[in-house]
Amino acid sequence: MGNTDSKVGYRKAVIELKSKDKTVSSEDETFWQQFWKDQSYTVQEIFASVTPEDIRGIREDSPRNFATLIFKCVDQIRRCMESSCSSTSDQQSVLNCVRLLTRMIPFCLEEAEWRTFFWSPVSTSGKRVGPMNRFSSSSMDEECAVITITEDLDIPVLATTLMSSLSALLFCPGFTVSQHKKLAEEAENLSSLDSCEYIWEAGVGFALSPAHNAYHDQARIEILKLLMTCFSESIYNLQGNSGLTCPNRWLEYFTSADNRHVLPLFTSLLNVTFAYDPVGYGVPYNYKMFGDSKELLVEVAVQMLIICLDHVCGKTKEKTQEQEMESAILKNMFLNYLSRIHRDDDFNFMTNGFVRLLNNPLKQSYLPGSSKKIQFAQELLILFWKCCDYNKRFMYHVLKSSVVLDILLPVLYGLNESRQSSSRIGATHLGVFILLLLSGERNFGVRLNKPYTARVIPDIPLFNGNHADLLILVFHRLITSGHSKLQPLFDCLLTIILNISPYVKSLTMVSASKLMHLFEAFSTPWFLYATANNHHLVFFILETFNNIIQYQFDGNVALVYCIVRKRALFHQLANLPIDHAFIDKTVTKKSQKLPSSETIQQLESSLNNLTSPAFETGPSELNTDLNESGFHTTLPALPGVSKLTDKTSVFDSEMNHEKAQMDLPSVSGATVEHFSQDGSTRDMKKSTTMDAGFITSTSIKPVRAQQRHLSRSISVASSSGDPRAWSPTPEWVQSWKSKLPLQTTMRLLQVLVPQVEKYCMDKNVTDETEILKFLSRGTLVGLLPVPHPILIRKYQSNSQTSTWFRNYMWGVLYLRNTNPAIWFNTKVNLFEIHAS
Repeated sequence: MGNTDSKVGYRKAVIELKSKDKTVSSEDETFWQQFWKDQSYTVQEIFASVTPEDIRGIREDSPRNFATLIFKCVDQIRRCMESSCSSTSDQQSVLNCVRLLTRMIPFCLEEAEWRTFFWSPVSTSGKRVGPMNRFSSSSMDEECAVITITEDLDIPVLATTLMSSLSALLFCPGFTVSQHKKLAEEAENLSSLDSCEYIWEAGVGFALSPAHNAYHDQARIEILKLLMTCFSESIYNLQGNSGLTCPNRWLEYFTSADNRHVLPLFTSLLNVTFAYDPVGYGVPYNYKMFGDSKELLVEVAVQMLIICLDHVCGKTKEKTQEQEMESAILKNMFLNYLSRIHRDDDFNFMTNGFVRLLNNPLKQSYLPGSSKKIQFAQELLILFWKCCDYNKRFMYHVLKSSVVLDILLPVLYGLNESRQSSSRIGATHLGVFILLLLSGERNFGVRLNKPYTARVIPDIPLFNGNHADLLILVFHRLITSGHSKLQPLFDCLLTIILNISPYVKSLTMVSASKLMHLFEAFSTPWFLYATANNHHLVFFILETFNNIIQYQFDGNVALVYCIVRKRALFHQLANLPIDHAFIDKTVTKKSQKLPSSETIQQLESSLNNLTSPAFETGPSELNTDLNESGFHTTLPALPGVSKLTDKTSVFDSEMNHEKAQMDLPSVSGATVEHFSQDGSTRDMKKSTTMDAGFITSTSIKPVRAQQRHLSRSISVASSSGDPRAWSPTPEWVQSWKSKLPLQTTMRLLQVLVPQVEKYCMDKNVTDETEILKFLSRGTLVGLLPVPHPILIRKYQSNSQTSTWFRNYMWGVLYLRNTNPAIWFNTKVNLFEIHAS
């Protein structure tokens, strides 16, 4: 504050408001003006002078003083707005009121009976002051009289007055925007000003790029933070049984057509975000020498965008999820405008902004720490999700070129970096959901065939392959060395791999061996019998193998080699015993020793720690990113991948997939054609010799190390202590075993194994390279079962994922807004806050 006397005076005024015996008259302007007039109070000083104990004390002991203070601040903001806020004193008063309201409003929202205060009619004298049960009977009589008068006069409620005034002030010449030269001589009336002429930055729908002004940036930040505080009513509402929160009236008004500034607000926030370049001219360490008010503004702008693009609609039986979304787009103008963007120039502007900002943390330099790193990557990913979800044309624009790989890399980088952090579980989920959404489109799988040369992700085995290899390697690390709370994501990870598999032209030996390692782990009997859903993981991997074999056989010799080498795993799965004795023995001992395979023995021993809850879809707690304050927030559980996705055939919809499956010839007793090195074929009975050791144990070196690593990483709790105890039965095993998609892989083995055995014995070959060359010269045309239609599992929005994203978004905002700590020490209901 300006000086010690003003600090003391401010503090005394706060203490006076707490007095139970004194109600300060709303007409005592001298008293109320000391909260905003004459001195400039920084937000840090206000937060230090007005403690949570002070605010709750005023609210509980002197509710009339509390309500009058809020009303006076709002009224002062309104008065300054109506006078165009052209003087320095008016601008100072507005900022002081904004900062004080930012401090106080969370303590209004935390109490249900005070939330209605902002939505009750208010008289010009400010006598409508808070919940009625706070006052004496005489006060209540007075209240009722005032209500009747104000309702008859149709006076706006306090909340809309505040939001309308703040929206107008965000386009106030000389305060938050630069004044046009042609209008500089005359003060503009904000109530009639065309705010579309004062959009903050060039970009979507606006070509003029105003001069940068740090004072304007700071004023915008202060006002936007107050608006965010008002919108945070969502974190104090209790969730119903359906998981949906109450509609947020603050957001409903601010994003509706009733707010005449909604279009320039949306455009300004969007353009400021995507026009920002944190590196600038690239001068090393420039951010340490010069302050950057732009970064703080962009950070708050992104946060405002993701809040305003969020919607809460009470789902009814009469409306489907799609109808609810359409309804939200009609009501929420932010969603409406986002969904209507269609020009390629606008899409390029947005895409370039995403690429520039998301790749900023990945930039390497010879001078450590010489380049600024943005801190709002999580918010950017949420914004990218919303842009893809609400504007499919934008997503298709991203996918139609290799620019999608520039977004893929930072997502995979974040997944790899956060895989072992318990405080970044939420960020990991977000990255996986984005990839699940993108993988539902054919172009995503096609783009992954581009060679990977960037080398920006550390700790990944060196390979000369494509981006599909990189994705598989990162996913393998998430599964085998990630945090135990990531295990509910396994089905999503494998679904993404399954979605891209029909389009992957070539996998390296490194990534192919990782896929086979996952199959080896998930096909272990004890793991399959551990929970009712574990067998789904095997189905995903088998379908992945089938897609690659049927549609991309020629370029995937490495994967075919791995399948032939690990052929025993497929036969063991096909012949999995289903009798009671075997099931009981497997579950009881938690491992079944198989002397025919040393690696399987090691793997099954490593699975002794596997448990069921992590693979179930029941309630669980997940953490968002840990921030400097040492706190983290919880997240709700998500449904399984079957509820997150919907199968879509890329072929003609009339093709019957089940009929194609029924038409597949049986593996047993089949007659197949043998392909020779020169391409000739001859009839041959099915070979049953599967124990020839033509491939050495050193062919794929990382396997045993992976298994030892797996023993330390995958851990699932024992189901024996679960009250919802579940145990496998022969009928249950048979119900899914009979549907295992093994036909294509078994036919491949039936054809290739005798070929490779004969080649190795005739040529005395033990080298892996020679076998790969032999396999690359062959063909399976006409030998495999009828190709199945490509089925893509596309993400489908639902109420549970909407609730999850809302919780995650507000958890991130809660932890990121620490200067000042807007919501700390308030009674949040949307999630729990824990100290780490």
